[in-house]
Amino acid sequence: MKAGADRSALVVYESMFDNTAHVAEAIARGLERAGFEAHAVPVTSLAASGPMKVDLLAVGAPTHTFTLSRRETRVDAARRGAPSGRVAIGLRDWIAGVTPGRFGTERVVVFDTRVTRVRRLRLAAGVTAARLLRRRGFRLLRKPVAFMVDETSGPLREGEVARAERWGQMMGAACRDDLAAA
Repeated sequence: MKAGADRSALVVYESMFDNTAHVAEAIARGLERAGFEAHAVPVTSLAASGPMKVDLLAVGAPTHTFTLSRRETRVDAARRGAPSGRVAIGLRDWIAGVTPGRFGTERVVVFDTRVTRVRRLRLAAGVTAARLLRRRGFRLLRKPVAFMVDETSGPLREGEVARAERWGQMMGAACRDDLAAA
């Protein structure tokens, strides 16, 4: 554990063009500023890992056709230049096999990335992920948040990385408050 960190968080993300990865890394930095030992890990790396104990789980994914990706949409992204190694598993697939017991917490926060021109749509990856996670027994600390990309392959809209870091810090504070109230 890092010096001064008495809480831990795991940021699990799916990213085809690295935009969601940049957001996840910024969220992890924000959580660290809030006193958490935090790690951002791609869902492809966690697919076969075992149990781990954290105080907060943060999950995020890019929005594909107004929801979480499916294998077909990841294949399409690979055809448009995303690394083919990211096709095998997405956040939707990972959520289907995960429970709070695997992480020692039911606390979760959710984020997504989406193209700026559809930012106001109610359907998105974060909304779907939140619903699926609740069904698996997780408890959302806050409503899902969206971070904007200019086009499907990016880049992130100016200021979004800094906003993600601030959001991570706020989610760390929300987790601490929730732990104190328990």
